[in-house]
Amino acid sequence: MDGATTTAAPVLILLGPPGAGKGTQARMLEEEFGLVQLSTGDLLRQAVAAGTDAGKAAKAVMEAGGLVSDDIVIAILRDRLAEPDCAKGVILDGFPRTTVQADALGALLQDRGQSVNTAISMDVDDAAMVERISGRFTCGTCGEGYHDTFKPTATAGTCDKCGSSDMKRRADDNAATVGQRLEAYHAQTAPLIAYYERSGALSRIDAMGAIEEIASNLSHLVTKVTA
Repeated sequence: MDGATTTAAPVLILLGPPGAGKGTQARMLEEEFGLVQLSTGDLLRQAVAAGTDAGKAAKAVMEAGGLVSDDIVIAILRDRLAEPDCAKGVILDGFPRTTVQADALGALLQDRGQSVNTAISMDVDDAAMVERISGRFTCGTCGEGYHDTFKPTATAGTCDKCGSSDMKRRADDNAATVGQRLEAYHAQTAPLIAYYERSGALSRIDAMGAIEEIASNLSHLVTKVTA
């Protein structure tokens, strides 16, 4: 991106179910394009820690056990977008989750002279995703990650890296729970996909290939939409 241009900083949205690799791919895009990944959870925690007006409002709601309203999230996002490190553009991860939030985001960006360059749907095969996620386990001692099919330990039950036999599986990384999470994702996200498709801002990426292949396809796409 040529520093002499006056093009508004790009705004990308990553849409994808748990295990699709959004976090991994967002980090790679950050490094390649100088973008900043913004996730709702991180934004809330940072705003609370910084003691901003929106952060104080969010803290009060969370301490009362409530859900932070869209208005507060948008206020926190507005503050964050004004910070210098967002000048090259951002990747939104986990926001928006509803079409109401998408409308609010659009209004916020319009006020800033920006718009959503593209909402990228990381498309997955549900059956393969169930296998991918439900087969994961980690070493409880050193944190090394493994998979029943794709990355088993050389010796069953023993960590290749540190030799520990303390293997852990997340309670929600079982086939039934993963299937339910995928169903919920599709139900919640389908309206967003249609929303951005109607506006001409939707892009799709096959997220079932190798990490490097997905990264290459994303890189070409981001280069095209931010040119």
